Amino acid sequence: MASFRKTSKLKKNRRPAGKLRQSQLVTTFGPGAMVDLVDSSVLIGGLEHWTYDQADYQILDEPRLRASLNPRLRALHPEFELATSEYFRSPPAGAEDEPTLFSGVRALEFPRWFVCQSCSRLGPASDLFERKGERYLHACAGKGRPGRCVPVRFVAACTAGHLSDFPWVAFTHAGKERERCDRPELYLDEGATGDFGRIHVRCETCGAKESMARADSLRFECRGERPWLGGRAVNDSECGRQLSLLVRTASDAYFSQVVSAIRLEDDEPSELQIKLRDPEMWSRVKKVTTVAQLEALASLQDLIANLLEAHSAEDVLQAIREEREEGERTAPRPLRTVEFERITNAPLERPGDMAKRGQRFAAFRAHGKDLKLPTGIKGLIVVPELREVRVQVSFSRLEPLAADLQGEFEFAKGTMRPAPLTLPEGTQRWLPAAEVRGEGIFIELDEEAVREWEMRPAVIERTQRLQEAFAMHEPGGVFLGARFYMLHSLSHLLLTAISLECGYAASAIRERIYCAPPGGDVPPMAAILLSTGTMGSEGTLGGLVEEGRRLDRHLREAWELGRLCSNDPVCASHDPASDSSDRWMEGAACHGCLYIAESACERFNRHLDRALVVPTIGNDPSLAFFMERP
Repeated sequence: MASFRKTSKLKKNRRPAGKLRQSQLVTTFGPGAMVDLVDSSVLIGGLEHWTYDQADYQILDEPRLRASLNPRLRALHPEFELATSEYFRSPPAGAEDEPTLFSGVRALEFPRWFVCQSCSRLGPASDLFERKGERYLHACAGKGRPGRCVPVRFVAACTAGHLSDFPWVAFTHAGKERERCDRPELYLDEGATGDFGRIHVRCETCGAKESMARADSLRFECRGERPWLGGRAVNDSECGRQLSLLVRTASDAYFSQVVSAIRLEDDEPSELQIKLRDPEMWSRVKKVTTVAQLEALASLQDLIANLLEAHSAEDVLQAIREEREEGERTAPRPLRTVEFERITNAPLERPGDMAKRGQRFAAFRAHGKDLKLPTGIKGLIVVPELREVRVQVSFSRLEPLAADLQGEFEFAKGTMRPAPLTLPEGTQRWLPAAEVRGEGIFIELDEEAVREWEMRPAVIERTQRLQEAFAMHEPGGVFLGARFYMLHSLSHLLLTAISLECGYAASAIRERIYCAPPGGDVPPMAAILLSTGTMGSEGTLGGLVEEGRRLDRHLREAWELGRLCSNDPVCASHDPASDSSDRWMEGAACHGCLYIAESACERFNRHLDRALVVPTIGNDPSLAFFMERP
């Protein structure tokens, strides 16, 4: 459990202002996220504000993930590059029994504007309200007791992730044509409902009044404020985007960009590799090509001599060559392509096969007379031991950033800009991470069957319709294709069906889609990994793996779940390309059939269409990958 503290009046042994699970600091409440407290609201500080007490964190280095992230992070900030070791760290654990200032996450008070619950006076805390302990009080005029003040629930943000107090004074006087108000006295009048049209800001001094319903129609330019980075952060003066009204607790206030990789057994660097990757060591040996050169350096430098005492010169030279070749590669292999190849090449399962003690990854291809795979399914691989490293690389506000088919982000593309977790010019060269240990089942589809399905006239026409809708709303985006829509929809149906039997809630099972069309830069893929896991050493109990062996039954249940929705025929006939559609990323999909908990879905319940999986009312049956019940 990680603890966080507000920045004001820090004292020794002061109790933390709040507590969050370590995994939440990587996903839901990472740097830049707003958290509500009893009497105030805070902003989780950037990585400069995370403090560790000695060995208060777990090192979760993952070379494949680092190699994939570095070029993307450099595209965002040319001066930023992850360290060569300890580049992924778990959040500070904190100490519940003995709180200390040397371990935890610093939180900054935000917003700075408060409203008095007694008289509705609105203003910045430092100017109007008096701090008493953990709360602010207002000496209301004509009232015997001070009013309690709470943070105003509206702030301002832009699509680059910048955050600031809402421009209350400028907004209130935007429609006023009289002389400038020199001493504004603002009040926030809220109606009985949450309707913005019934919330008004008025100035008692000059009589100006404005409805919050007009907040987004008035253009205020973003000044590039990044308060989560603290006082050292310089505003992004090149922003200039339009500010948007944002409710602090709204779901679009924070979207964490998390990239994950499955830990494969050959990813662990050797002791020699770790030594060579030290910046000082590598700068001295990177140009060595012969044993003689290496021994000559060792005679002059103690650092090299100590290395040769622990390892033979031949082994060191070979490791230098491998590191050099690795560094000369123009780009690392895509994360999911490597995982797909490793999982699909799993050995056949034999009686008694199980993960060895301490093993990070184990997978076996299920087979036997009891395993019945329907047409279109090539194989089932059970994964009794699975460890996944999840790393937060950035975040956005207002809209989530879209990942590519490999689950990675191209930060240099698109109109949305991710916000940094740390000062790019600072000293922090690591990212927050969490390791999830669990189990999973991997369902591999028959590539020939998928290609035959993609070439059907009905599927081609449906793909064009989905692509038209996507291009209409995301002209610069990359359409993921009908193959992904089908795999994603099948994943949701299977996840729901399996959760009814395996003992885990649907929200506890996560999907991982392996999709790549033929003719691309990587080999084609069509597979789904459903997994469950927890942070910690215990892992899970094995129920998901065992249910995977009854895949035929679960596929039949998924087929029945997708056939009919409680919102049919409206859901089944949904046209994403129609002008009135607000679900332009979906075909036949809604809360009644395909939507699941967002913690389980990779794509925020977007890119879904059950008509591509099973026959639905009013649609051509040939659209469905499974035209008949499995």
